[in-house]
Amino acid sequence: MTRIKEGFKGQRMLSLPEDILRKYSQMPLVRPLYIRKLGYFPKVQYHYVQKDKGVDYCMLIYCVAGRGWYQLDGKAEQMLETHHFILLPPDTPYRFWADDNRPWSIYWVHFEGTLAKDFLQYPVMPRAILPNNKSRLQDRLQLFEAIYDSFSMAFTREYMIHASMCLYAFLSSFLHVEAYRHCKLPDHADESFGTKVVHYMQENISSNLTLEDLAHNFRYSPSHFSALFQKETGYSPINYYIQLKIRKACEYMETSPLKLYEIAEKVGFDEPSYFTRIFTKIIGMSPSEYRRRETAFRIKGESAPQ
Repeated sequence: MTRIKEGFKGQRMLSLPEDILRKYSQMPLVRPLYIRKLGYFPKVQYHYVQKDKGVDYCMLIYCVAGRGWYQLDGKAEQMLETHHFILLPPDTPYRFWADDNRPWSIYWVHFEGTLAKDFLQYPVMPRAILPNNKSRLQDRLQLFEAIYDSFSMAFTREYMIHASMCLYAFLSSFLHVEAYRHCKLPDHADESFGTKVVHYMQENISSNLTLEDLAHNFRYSPSHFSALFQKETGYSPINYYIQLKIRKACEYMETSPLKLYEIAEKVGFDEPSYFTRIFTKIIGMSPSEYRRRETAFRIKGESAPQ
């Protein structure tokens, strides 16, 4: 059986040397909670990690696509599926692995500090954070990206402190979901049907929702759902969903160093070639051409024509 710990196509991962971490762990603003290592693994087939004696840090695993399994301290195997997370405690034997047929995509963080164990939940079990009209899934992932960017500069003291401060908010977004959603989003009771659907699409931008999936979430038949959405927006639901994906892809190209195949995966396209065809059809140029154009305008300090 093939087993791989890391080294996957499209993976992103950062860590600091132990001597640097020891130095930072003595700083008052870092000591209570800090990052050892973090990353993102997309659709990682054969991913497998086993720690027979456990580790001396805590670990968050957040599954955003596919599914995987874990076993803690020799107990029964448990599934970790899409939109679920788990917090693994230190000093406890464990193993976890991607499902063979639906390998997971996961964000993960190794963290420790004098307050680290206070963020754990007992009993240890997968917990869901499902998309709905009040969810902030994309906000949470943007916060991860901010932490990742800051940690990438963590050889500079200020960036390490900033990453540690942001980690509080990131972990809190998992542990206090209702408060996290409430602190930004007002009551959605008066929002239009179309607005609620678009928000749901945005929260599932990396998925491949079908018309049936959308209709089921809003408790309509596919035909009724489609008619309601098209009446309000002028677009069919799936066409609108694809437009949102391409718009998000443009944003990634303009603001991130991600490779094109990584961007395709982030907006829910399994095949980069198919992503290229759809992008070209909608935007009028290929993704590589679009990125070259945007890069050229940024260098000149101008805005690209829309």
